[in-house]
Amino acid sequence: MTRFTVNGQPVHYRMDPETPLLWALRDASNLTGTKYGCGTGDCGACTVHIDGEAVRSCTVTIAAVEGSFVTTIEALSRDRSHPVQQAWVADSVPQCGFCQPGMIMAAAALIEKNPNPTDAEIDAAITNICRCGTYPRVRNAIRRATRVRAGIERIAAPPPPGGSDGSEQS
Repeated sequence: MTRFTVNGQPVHYRMDPETPLLWALRDASNLTGTKYGCGTGDCGACTVHIDGEAVRSCTVTIAAVEGSFVTTIEALSRDRSHPVQQAWVADSVPQCGFCQPGMIMAAAALIEKNPNPTDAEIDAAITNICRCGTYPRVRNAIRRATRVRAGIERIAAPPPPGGSDGSEQS
């Protein structure tokens, strides 16, 4: 019996304690915005926040997160108003979109800890793999998100509905 909080709601998974968090989120909680990519923690498609830290959910068991607070892309902001989500859309970051939830979660954790990261700090923190090669747009979007978060810049329109935040169901 494993208990922790997911997206603000207490959960109790009756699964093998060695089950990767990724599969508990996707299969038991139907939170499919967290993607399965490599299963080894290399690609970052499964990135979620555990107690505010960006963590690759395929590499951590549900037993290891007992008592923790887990946030998935679905709860980063319910209305897609998070500065990273807004900047992602404004800078047209997604191409195929598969890696985007993990990248957005990694970027959100980065700017929470470091409100004005340098390019080197962005590159060090965002090690997610994007097969479409959107890395320059990712970096630009993170810079824009820091300006939005600081109140220096405003993005005129909210992101459109329909999964532009990378949380489309699949």
